[in-house]
Amino acid sequence: MTSFLKPENALKRAEELINVGQKQDALQTLHDLITSKRYRAWQKTLERIMFKYVELCVDMRKGRFAKDGLIQYRIICQQVNVSSLEEVIKHFMHLSTEKAEQARSQAQALEEALDVDDLEADKRPEDLMLSYVSGEKGKDRSDRELVTPWFKFLWETYRTVLEILRNNSKLEALYAMTAHRAFQFCKQYKRTTEFRRLCEIIRNHLANLNKYRDQRDRPDLSAPESLQLYLDTRVEQLKIATELELWQEAFRSVEDIHGLMCLVKKTPKPSLMVVYYVKLTEIFWISSSHLYHAYAWFRLFLLQKSFNKNLSQKDLQLIASSVVLAALSVPPHDRTYGASHLELEHEKERNLRMANLIGFNLETKPESREMLSRSSLLAELASKGVMSCVTQEVKDIYHLLEHEFYPSDLALKAQHMITKISKLGGKLSTASSVPDVQLSQYVPALERLATMRLLQQVSNVYQTMKIETLSGMIPFFDFSVVEKISVDAVKQKFVSMRVDHMKNVVIFCKTSLESDGLRDHLANFAEQLNKARQMIYPPDRKPSKLGALLPTLTEVVAKEHKRLLARKSIIEKRKEEQERQLLEMEREEESKRLRLQKITEEAEQRRLATEYEQRKNQRILREIEEREIEEAQALLQEAEKRIKKKGKKPIIEGDKITKQTLMELTLTEQLRERQEMEKKLQKLAKTMDYLERAKREEAAPLIEAAYQQRLVEERLLHEREQQQEVELSKHRHEGDLKEKERLARMMGNKEIYEVRVVSHRQAEFNRLKREREERISRILQSRRQEREKMRKLKYYLKLEEERQQKLREEEEARKLEEAERRKKEEVERLAKLAEIAEKQKQRERELDEKERQRREALLGRAAEPAPPVRPLESVTAAPAAAAAAAAPTPGKYILPKFRRERAESTGTAPRTGAAPPPETDRWGNSSSRPDGDRWRGDDRRSGFGSGGGSRSSSTWSSSNRNR
Repeated sequence: MTSFLKPENALKRAEELINVGQKQDALQTLHDLITSKRYRAWQKTLERIMFKYVELCVDMRKGRFAKDGLIQYRIICQQVNVSSLEEVIKHFMHLSTEKAEQARSQAQALEEALDVDDLEADKRPEDLMLSYVSGEKGKDRSDRELVTPWFKFLWETYRTVLEILRNNSKLEALYAMTAHRAFQFCKQYKRTTEFRRLCEIIRNHLANLNKYRDQRDRPDLSAPESLQLYLDTRVEQLKIATELELWQEAFRSVEDIHGLMCLVKKTPKPSLMVVYYVKLTEIFWISSSHLYHAYAWFRLFLLQKSFNKNLSQKDLQLIASSVVLAALSVPPHDRTYGASHLELEHEKERNLRMANLIGFNLETKPESREMLSRSSLLAELASKGVMSCVTQEVKDIYHLLEHEFYPSDLALKAQHMITKISKLGGKLSTASSVPDVQLSQYVPALERLATMRLLQQVSNVYQTMKIETLSGMIPFFDFSVVEKISVDAVKQKFVSMRVDHMKNVVIFCKTSLESDGLRDHLANFAEQLNKARQMIYPPDRKPSKLGALLPTLTEVVAKEHKRLLARKSIIEKRKEEQERQLLEMEREEESKRLRLQKITEEAEQRRLATEYEQRKNQRILREIEEREIEEAQALLQEAEKRIKKKGKKPIIEGDKITKQTLMELTLTEQLRERQEMEKKLQKLAKTMDYLERAKREEAAPLIEAAYQQRLVEERLLHEREQQQEVELSKHRHEGDLKEKERLARMMGNKEIYEVRVVSHRQAEFNRLKREREERISRILQSRRQEREKMRKLKYYLKLEEERQQKLREEEEARKLEEAERRKKEEVERLAKLAEIAEKQKQRERELDEKERQRREALLGRAAEPAPPVRPLESVTAAPAAAAAAAAPTPGKYILPKFRRERAESTGTAPRTGAAPPPETDRWGNSSSRPDGDRWRGDDRRSGFGSGGGSRSSSTWSSSNRNR
C-alpha cells in the first residue's frame, strides 16, 4: 500500500497510471487512499478523487470496489457535506446508465450490419460452426456478449446505491429518486425478476426501519415530507407492477401502501388514493374478484366526487356507470353455500383483509361482523345517490335485471341495452389519474347475469320447457354454455332445475307450493290483473275542481321536496366546510407550536453541542502539544544514537530542538540513504540484465534442437498409441457381443420379476395412501378439539382476569379509605397536642408573672433606708443578721456558703470598735459602702440575685411538672 502525504498526489499518480494503460493499478491506488484511516476529514480534493474512482469502477465493471469506496465516502461526508455524496452517487448512476445505453446501441448497430441478403457470404466458417453448435441467433449472442454484462452492472449499481442510502434521513430524496430510476429500468427492459428483487429490497429496508428505532439519522415517518417520499415510491412500484402484469407483486405493493398508512395513522393525498384505488380495480378484475372490484370502484367514485372539483358531468356519469356495472357483474348467488367450516373461516379472513385494503373497516367480532356482499353494495349505491349519476342505459339495465319480471323476453331486452352499453366509454378529461373507462369489459358478466335472471324467472313460471325454446330465449350463448351456467346456479342453490336430454326438456323443480318465489309471483300477477281491469273498465268519477288541481299539486309538492332536499344538502356542505376549516386552523396552530418548540430545542442543542466541541477541541490541542513534546524527545534520542553509531559528531542541541526540525533531519537522512540504495540497485540490475541476455543467446539454438527432437518422438508415440487403441476397441466389441448373447436369455425372467415388483409397490402405495388419509383426518380432528379447548381456556382466563381486576380495585379503595381515616385521626391528635401545649404555656406564663410580682415586692422592701445605729450595735447585729440569713426561710433568698463565711468574718473583725477597712472589689476599686450594700452589689455582680434564683427555681419546678 503506497502512502501519500496529500490526496492530490494520489490523484496525480492515478492519472499517470491511466495514461500508460494500467487502470487496475490506478483503481487500487485510489481505493487504498479512500479506505485509509488517515484521510477522514472531508475536503474538495476527495470529491474529485471519488469522481475519478467511480469512473474507473464503471469502465472496469468493478461493482465491489465501487460499493466499498462509496461506503467509506459516506462515513466521511455524513456529518459534514452530504450534498457531495449525492453528487458522487448521481455521477455514478449516470455513468452506469450511459454505458448500458452505449452497449445496447452497439448491439443494435451490429444487428443492423448483419441484416444483409446473403448471410452465407458474409459469415466466416468459424461463425457458422459456432451458430450450428450453440443454436443461438446473432442478436442473442451479441446481447449476451455486449448488453448483458452492462445490464448486470447497472442493476448492481442500483442495488449498491439503495443499500448505501437506506434508512438515512438526510438522503431520503436521493433514495426515492434511485428507486424510481430502478423501477423505470425494470419497466423499460421488461426485467420482471429484477423487479421482484427490487420490491423485496425496499420492503426489507422499511422493515428494518421499523425494527431498529434507535439508530442514528433514522427517517421520521410521521414527518409529512418523509411520508410523501415513501408513499410516492410505493405508488410508483404499484404502477410498474401493473404495467409489467406482475399481479401478485402488485397486490403485495398494495399491502405495503396500506401497511404504511396504518403505521403512521395518516391519510395520504387524494391524488395518491385515486391511483391506489385505480390499481386495486385492475388487480381485482384480473383475479376475478368481482365483489372487491366493485367496492374499489365505489371508493374511487366517492373520492373523485368529494375531492375533484374539476370533474365534469360526463366523466362523473362514466365513473358512476362503471360502479353500477361492476356491482351488477358480481354473481347474485352466495358462493359459500354448502362450504365447510374451514372454508368459511378462510372466506371471513379474506373478506376482512380485503375490506381493510379497500377502506371498509369491519368489526373483528364474529357476531357483529357485517361481511361484504352484493346486496349490501347495491343498497349502499342507492343510499349514496350513485344511481342518480349513471347514464340512462345503465339505469335501465339495472332496473331490468334487478327489479323487473319478464320471464319470456328478459334476455332479448337486455341484449339491446348491453349493445348500447358496450359502445360507451373513453378517456376521462378531468380525471387524469383514472385510465380509460371501457364499459365493454362488463358485457360477458352482464350476459351471464341476464341468463341467470332469466332462468330464475322462468323457474318461477314454468315446470317444464323444451331445450330449443329455452335456447331461443337466450341469444347470448349456446345451450352448452347455458348448461354450464345453470349447473353453477343449481350448485349454489340459486335455481332448482335439471336437464333431461333423452326427452329434450328442461325440468324446473319446486320443493313446495308455498315457496317465496311462487307466492310473490302470484301476488304480482294479481296486482297486474287489477291494473288491467281498471284500465279496461275505469270507475265513474264526478268532475271536481280538486281533481283538476291534483296533477299540478303533485308537481308542486315534488318540486318543493326537491328544493328542500337541495337546501338541506347545501346546509350540510356548509357545515362540513366550516368544520373542515376549523380543523385546518387548529392543525396549523398546532403545527406552528410544534415548529417553534422544535426550533427552540434545536437551538439549545446546537449551543450545547458548540460548547462541547469547544471543550473537546481545547482538550485535543493540549493532548497534541504534550504528544508532540514526547515525540520530539524520542526522536532526539534516536537521532543521537544513530549519529553516535556512524561515528559522527552530534550537531543537535537538545534544549533548542523541535519536532519539526527533527523530522526534517530524519527525512533528509532517509532520502540520502534511499538514493544510495537506488544507485546500488540500478548497478545490480544492469549486471543481471547483461548476464540474462548472454545466457538466453547461448540457450536459443539448444532449445530449437530439443524442440525438433521432441516433435519426432511425439509423432511416433501418437501412431503407436492409435494402433493400440484400434486393437483394444476390436477386442472390447467382440466381448460386448458375447455378453449381449448371454444376457438375452434372462429377458423373460426379468419381465416377470418387473411385473411382480410393480404390483407389490402399487399395493404398498395404496396402503400408505389410506394410512395417510386416516392420519390426516385424525390430525384435523385433534386440531379442531385443540382449537375448541383453547377458545374455552381464553374465555376462562378472561373471566378470571376480570375478577382479579375487580378484587384489586376493591382492595385499593379500602386502602384509600383506611389512609384517609388515619390521616384524619392524626390531624385530630395533633390539634389536641397543640391545645395541651398552649394551655401549658399559659400556665407557665402565669407562674412567671406571679414570681416576678413576688420578686418585685421583695426588692421593694430591701430598698427601704435603715435607721442609723452605733458601731457596736452594728457589729453585734451583724452575726445575728448572718444567722437569720443562714436560717432557711421559705420564700426568701439563701446566701451561698462562701458569702456567709465572708459575712461572719467581717462581723467579728472590728472588736475594738474601729470601723472595718474598706473592701477592694475585683476591679481594684475601694468601696466604703455598708456590708449589706456590698453584699447586694457582690450578689448582683456574681449573678446570685434573688430574682435570678427565683427564676431558676421556678423554671426547675415547671420542668418537673412537665415531666
